[in-house]
Amino acid sequence: MFGGTLVVSRAENFHKHFKKRFEELGFANVTVTAVEGEGLKMLIDELKPGLVIMGARFHKTATPSMVADILQRFDGLNMAVVSVSFDRYPADYGMSFIANHVNSFIDILDGFDQFYFGLARVREGKSFISPSVQERIDIRDALPHEATPFTGREMDVLRFVHNGLYGNEIAEELCVSLRTVNFHKRQMYNKVCVRNEGELVRVAEHLKLISPDDPICFGRNFELSPLPIEAKRGKRKSAENPHPC
Repeated sequence: MFGGTLVVSRAENFHKHFKKRFEELGFANVTVTAVEGEGLKMLIDELKPGLVIMGARFHKTATPSMVADILQRFDGLNMAVVSVSFDRYPADYGMSFIANHVNSFIDILDGFDQFYFGLARVREGKSFISPSVQERIDIRDALPHEATPFTGREMDVLRFVHNGLYGNEIAEELCVSLRTVNFHKRQMYNKVCVRNEGELVRVAEHLKLISPDDPICFGRNFELSPLPIEAKRGKRKSAENPHPC
């Protein structure tokens, strides 16, 4: 497939349709996949496509971070991100792809004329930035920061957040200030385009940065609550007569 087109989409039920439609639009040697992570990198390395087209919501709000990781691995890879969702994204979401060195961002909310014009530009090997995203770029002094991997200290904070520790508990465990903990959280929020701890944990699990099977830890002041007296009595009675019926 050297030099062909690799389309990356989670909508597996539409893969045959996507392949047919992209071929009708003139894209060469189209392959459609839903693989992710290291599997996707291995596929890119094997196929060596001339163009990779990825759905903007492949990893939901973490897609810019994932794209940045791929482009760091494959320097010079021509990548276009396409949004076919009719839900409006946060204002700077499209910009985050451009900041992470994606060549093109095409948004169906700009209208079908612009959408297909953008696809035609991409097919010709040129870049295209959605007019709505370009407008956001033009009114800003600078692009959003590039996505970078979580640092070791950020991963420490992430693991404690995953275990449900409060900010002051994390600060105590790491022997830092609460302000420092909050700084690390904000850095992680920005890197994966999330707004709070809950979204951070879901995205981290989705990207397999952490796992539900990771060891459980508790803060230093954690104490197991004693069972109520009634529960203890019920437990003792069950042990004495495991089959009351």
